[in-house]
Formats: sequence, structure tokens, C-alpha cells
Amino acid sequence: MTRPDAPAPAEGLAAMVAQDEYPCLGAKAVFRTDRATTRTYASLGSASAAEALLADLRAFAEGVDLDDGFASFLAVFAGPDIADEAHFEALLWAQLRAIHALDDTPWAPDVAADPADPHFAFSAGGTAFFVVGLHPRASRLARRAPSPTLVFNLHEQFERLRAEGRYPRMRDRIRARDEALQGSVNPMVGDHGLASEARQYAGRPVGPHWKAPFRPRPETADEGEGGGGAEHPARSGTRPGAAS
Repeated sequence: MTRPDAPAPAEGLAAMVAQDEYPCLGAKAVFRTDRATTRTYASLGSASAAEALLADLRAFAEGVDLDDGFASFLAVFAGPDIADEAHFEALLWAQLRAIHALDDTPWAPDVAADPADPHFAFSAGGTAFFVVGLHPRASRLARRAPSPTLVFNLHEQFERLRAEGRYPRMRDRIRARDEALQGSVNPMVGDHGLASEARQYAGRPVGPHWKAPFRPRPETADEGEGGGGAEHPARSGTRPGAAS
């Protein structure tokens, strides 16, 4: 169930991002310009949260004006307590599966529905999102948030950056800042077309044979660009990638 108030966990996220050393410049811009839409739900990975979250994502995508700058949707969960990175990863994908099971709209047309496809992106309400998971047990400092959180970033805003030629510089600055904070390069951040962005969602380091625990409905897979076909011209740059 969604609570309309801005809770303490959301304030904790804002404080985390506001720190000078926080690496993700996109996140800092979103909070600085009051473009973060935050909603809270009871338990990550639950079917009960899926209905409200899907409705909220649809409303967010319909209402946001990207001409006003970067915008993000933050789903903050009251629980459960996260044991480790593998536990969070399982909950994240359980939540995405539950949302997809309720979603009766076609997959976003310019991204793949198959999580093994290099051009995969999660689709909700017909809109493509890059998902960033945050939680208290994250090994990457930039992913270590007070509460389990899923950040949904519109793919369209990254495509605009690419079209304007601003994306490579922003990507490189974020990666350099993240290395300065952590002391090492994030091994899970990669360039577009080399591996599916699904590998980055939970933030846990995974090997080359990792498979996302997500299978789109057969009719949905046919609707998206999935199947590894020809490269879409709008996505010929690099995959957006999270800050860490």
C-alpha cells in the first residue's frame, strides 16, 4: 500500500545523495531540483506492493515532463530486513516479476523484453525504466541506503543525453567519482551492447554466466524488441548505468 506522505526513509535518501562525495550526478540533480517522486510500500518482493507500485509508475511516466530536467521515481520499502546482497537481489526480481504479472500493457517498444538481451530494459505500463537497487547491505557505498529502495529512471532521459552529446562526459565523471569514493572501479558497470543492464539492477557483483530470474510472458517478449535483433538507432551509444 502506498503512503502519500514523505517518510523518514525518503529524507535519509535525500541526505545520502546530498553528500559532496556522492558520485551519481543525475541523482544529485534530481534531488536538488525537487524532481524525485518518492512513494513508500510495505515489503519489497511482495505481490501486495505490486499493484500500487505499477499504478504509481504509470502515473509518474504520464505526468513527468522531461523538458524540466532529470526525474526519478523512488520506491522505498519498510521491509524486510536485508540479510545480504543475494537476499536483496532475490527480492528485487520478485518485485519486478510481480509488477510484470499485473501489467496488461505492451512492453516498451524500443527495448528488449528478454533480460539476457543486451538491449533489455524493464517495462512498466509501456514505459522503459533503468532500475537501480539500493539497500543497507550493499557492498558499493553509492548503493548503501537506509531502507530497501528501487529507483526507476526513465530510459528516455538517457537517450536525450546521448542525442545532445552530453552522455559520455556525464558517464565518465560519475565513474571517476565512484572510483574516488569506493577506491575501485565498479565491475558491474559496462557499456551498452556488451551485456544486459539487468546485471546492474541489484548492484551485486555477478559472473558472466549469471541469469536474471525473470521471464517475460511469451506475448510480451514478442511485443518488445527482444530476441537480439538489429540495433535500434536510438540506443547506439552506451548503456546508462548506475553510479555504482
